[in-house]
Amino acid sequence: MPVVRSAGLRGLRATIAELGGNAEKYALLAGLPIEALDGDDLLVEGEAAATVLEIAAHELDCPDLGLRVAARQDFGMLGPLALAIQNSPTIGDALECTSRYLFVHAEALSLSLVDDPYGTRGIVAVHYGVTEPLPDGLPFPIQATDMGLGFLHRAIGFLANGPYGLRTVELPYRPPGPIAAYESFFGVPVRVGRPAALLRVPLSLASQPLTDIDTNVRQLALAFLAERAPEAPNSLAPRVHSAVQQSLGTTPPEIASVARLLALHPRTLQRRLAAEGTSFAAIVDDVRRNAASRYLTTTDMPMSQVAGLLGLSEQSALTRCCRRWWNTTPSAVRHDPTLVTG
Repeated sequence: MPVVRSAGLRGLRATIAELGGNAEKYALLAGLPIEALDGDDLLVEGEAAATVLEIAAHELDCPDLGLRVAARQDFGMLGPLALAIQNSPTIGDALECTSRYLFVHAEALSLSLVDDPYGTRGIVAVHYGVTEPLPDGLPFPIQATDMGLGFLHRAIGFLANGPYGLRTVELPYRPPGPIAAYESFFGVPVRVGRPAALLRVPLSLASQPLTDIDTNVRQLALAFLAERAPEAPNSLAPRVHSAVQQSLGTTPPEIASVARLLALHPRTLQRRLAAEGTSFAAIVDDVRRNAASRYLTTTDMPMSQVAGLLGLSEQSALTRCCRRWWNTTPSAVRHDPTLVTG
């Protein structure tokens, strides 16, 4: 099961106390070690960390608890990663560094720049999400996502030394509380029920330079992270797979977009994938097949919506893919999940 560092819960105890609650009680109910409420380096189950937030929000009747905790958090909780981020040449470099090493703090979390889902010229989106589907029966971690997205918003503002041109916030759920609380926190319109959690920002933000940086400190921090994270994937294919999975349903899975995200030329990306025995098209097809299997066997959403979430232009394209993958139709898979063999 994916784990997270307890540093990500910094500010939770103080927020709960301010609201008159008992943080230790909620931790016990969630199966979270009480020590995680105060220490930064304890590894805990991600499910327990998310559950304690949901329990506390329910018990305290505080639907915006995640945002309140985020308001108390700062870069310090990221340790060496914070040093690497704050001493990056540009905000784009800082985001890339976060994307590369975020798993050191939370195995299942990911961060990436993706194309604007609305195709607005000069706008891109910072995507915040998980690298793998949630286990069956586990509710969507609204409070944990609120907390992470809220911290990300404040962190970018800190790097930009003020407002950074945020256009809208996209949420993949309908919050249990008033949208006004979210719009007050982020300062922009918040759209709910969207395919992914996104901060829509100016494309120019990535090239904005950071000031007062120390390249020596950055190199030392990166070296430390590399030593602490030997499990970081050295091959390119897993990173491409993750990038395609994150963008699926929000932007077309195009090699140029993924190459830009990974700071590679498209031809270089193709050449390195070929050396690893795969291709961009094969990875996209694999991601689509896995997502299609999940949507068809665990949801009742319309076929046209499934096609859209897979980045397919029309429902007939979904039918053709299903025949190629499983030699049957989408409707047949929905009625008999055992037909899915891969």
